[in-house]
Amino acid sequence: MDPFLEEPAGWHGFHTRFIVALSDYLAERVSPDFIVRIEERVEILAPDDLISYAPVPDLTIVRGPTSSGSKPAEAISEPVLIEPIQEQEIRQRYIDIRENRGSKEIVATIEMLSPYNKAPGTQGRKDFLKKRELVTASNAHWIEIDLLRAGERPREVSAKSDYYALLKRAKPSAPFEVWFFNLRDTMPTIAVPLRPPHSDVALNLQTAFDTVYDRGRYADSTDYAMDVPLPRLSPADLQWTKQRVAMRNQRVDPR
Repeated sequence: MDPFLEEPAGWHGFHTRFIVALSDYLAERVSPDFIVRIEERVEILAPDDLISYAPVPDLTIVRGPTSSGSKPAEAISEPVLIEPIQEQEIRQRYIDIRENRGSKEIVATIEMLSPYNKAPGTQGRKDFLKKRELVTASNAHWIEIDLLRAGERPREVSAKSDYYALLKRAKPSAPFEVWFFNLRDTMPTIAVPLRPPHSDVALNLQTAFDTVYDRGRYADSTDYAMDVPLPRLSPADLQWTKQRVAMRNQRVDPR
């Protein structure tokens, strides 16, 4: 994992790309018996949630090169002044695998956690836990992937590792199957169960991550001069991270 990608302001884009990569990876392996869909739920941030979670704008303007020529000033129309409404849309994307016949029943749901549904006490956190409870008690498999060190985790996986992936099979008595891994570990290949007579599909998280990192050009767009996002790394992990950044800088600038 690259800990710099855990910065909340940039997580939304990485989250979307990773969901797409997982969807493409699985679609190649489960078609034509099953279909893989990227679903989206829209939630409205309440005023209290705005305090606990820093929302990400849909559009940002950054300073570009200064133009040598100036454009003529254009008169600005007079606006109407109104009080702002303190709420904002949050779009949460996830994956559903469905049977490719009849009612297209959901076979498995894959959730990739975000700063919003990990923020303690927020509506997003409550909604995530409620969905987790409903799906794990249903006839569908549940998979959650957490590539964020910050935020709140369920008790079963709290304080066990930097990152994890969890599977709850569609059986009332089935235990949680968890893959724990840390910053310097290769990400695991996890199981994605389907329906009999189909066997589990192997989902290689490291392959998906590497694909997203390369296609998203994160090596070029990430600001590696900033501090690593919280929580703080252990001394050994921080040293490893600095070495990786130094190696990257040498490749970018051989001088």
